Amino acid sequence: MLIVALLMAMTIMAQKTAVSGTVVDASTGEPVMGASVSAGGLSVVTNADGFFTLKSEQVPEAVVVTHVGYHTRRVAVTDGQLTVSIEPTAIQLSEVLVMADNPRVLVQAAIAKIPQNYSRNPELYNCFYRETAMKRQHYISVAEGVVTMYKSGAGTGLGRDRVAISKGRRLLSPKQSDTLGVKVLGGPVAAVQLDIVKNRDFLLDDDLACYELKMETPTTIADRSQYVVSLTPSVTMPYALYNGKLYIDQETLAFTRVELSLDMNDRQKATEAMLVRKPLGVRFRPRELSLLVDYRQGSDGVMRLSYMRTTFRFNCDWKRRLFATSFTATCELAVTSTTDRDVQPIRGRDSFDQRDAFFDKVDYFRDPAFWQDYNIIEPTESLDKAVLRLLKSRRR
Repeated sequence: MLIVALLMAMTIMAQKTAVSGTVVDASTGEPVMGASVSAGGLSVVTNADGFFTLKSEQVPEAVVVTHVGYHTRRVAVTDGQLTVSIEPTAIQLSEVLVMADNPRVLVQAAIAKIPQNYSRNPELYNCFYRETAMKRQHYISVAEGVVTMYKSGAGTGLGRDRVAISKGRRLLSPKQSDTLGVKVLGGPVAAVQLDIVKNRDFLLDDDLACYELKMETPTTIADRSQYVVSLTPSVTMPYALYNGKLYIDQETLAFTRVELSLDMNDRQKATEAMLVRKPLGVRFRPRELSLLVDYRQGSDGVMRLSYMRTTFRFNCDWKRRLFATSFTATCELAVTSTTDRDVQPIRGRDSFDQRDAFFDKVDYFRDPAFWQDYNIIEPTESLDKAVLRLLKSRRR
């Protein structure tokens, strides 16, 4: 009995405590999606309902909430359920006059500062990953898991940066009519490929000359003033280019956020950029590819990748069918913690390959206690309901 009691005590001590809450806009009362909520080196991101759950070894004294265009809010934790109101910020246009006439010089200066602004040490990132697929307005598949990402230091390129699946699960609609078999770009490895700080070939190298750059109205992230530079294609290339915005910290010149959307003017080029494979006889019509990459400054003043989301919208139709069907695929990755202690690269045979499908690498939903102490992005109410419906359908 004594041994059992000791084991129970150890289990209770090992369990993490959870702080949950909702982040809302102070002026409208509307939920704020994508707000970063952090405490003690751990972080999560709010879902479309503005909801979050943060798990830690002990109840934190406070959580810190940040979002682009809002004042940072530090809220004391008095109980397990919080409602956090964040105030929109207002920036004076005069703050960007220093480089307002030459956004290209500003971006080049930010590129030159990359070795100083980002971690130069190898690190391991613990991340939550989720991908969903919708047919019209209904979810037809959900896959989610915990992934480990190895990041070499800034300035070393992508050579050894890899992602490995720690655990995962999947759920697929049992209806044969919901089976599509189309694979678009994305997956956990996108967090490596879309990290423009490390993968400069993606945007910040020679391709930068293909864009017209323009200074936009400044904003704030984590109470820090940001330059905002928009980019639009200025030349025609053999491949599709992007429209988007770069957010640059005014004090450190660090890239803090990247928003991109694929230029859809040439459907063939857009298809080549989005589509990996499709069944014979299916016609693929691209509608949207949007990318979001966020970086967060740590307590050591170093910037690190914190959040990534890709959204694909496309229509598919089969020959001899009159109407096309719309589909939406979303991939979302949130870095929940990082470490630079005893860091070893992920071996090639253990890593997730860009040709792999995450959905094919994980098991079906079974264990209700699957997540245990892992920090995740809470599912939205609509996704929660969809999962329940899909689970019921599979039991029939």
